[in-house]
Amino acid sequence: MAYSYEPHHFEDFEEGQTFESVGRTVTEADFVMHSALAGDWTELHTNKEYAEDGPFDARIAHGPMTFVQATGFVYRTGIVERTAFAFLGMNYMDLPNPVYIGDTLSLEIEVTETKEVGSRDDAGLVVLDTEMTNQDDTVVFQGDMKFLIKTKG
Repeated sequence: MAYSYEPHHFEDFEEGQTFESVGRTVTEADFVMHSALAGDWTELHTNKEYAEDGPFDARIAHGPMTFVQATGFVYRTGIVERTAFAFLGMNYMDLPNPVYIGDTLSLEIEVTETKEVGSRDDAGLVVLDTEMTNQDDTVVFQGDMKFLIKTKG
């Protein structure tokens, strides 16, 4: 199991560097809180009887909830704690398999790009390629995340 890493400034990130998050089990409360925050009470996520007759045989997590959990894992590693100025978006995101209540998820992270930003001397671009899996090593999320990270200067 991975432990938290030290906060990284822009200069501390190197292409090819990898990190691993701790694991976390998805709960009923996660589904309810996401539904309430997003206002998305779609029955596939919130109606047990309806979902059991559907294509996944049970309720599944909202796609945006899965993405939010992946970003939370990045922050939970500690590598961007107090050094991330901004989340700048993604070039791609895939949700190849569903997340169920009771799944235990974790995230693998690889630095795929670091780039100075011409207009800034206080921060640089860091791109993190991520893959989240469940307890069976089934991939449930893949995507790159672009961050503006503070320099040491």
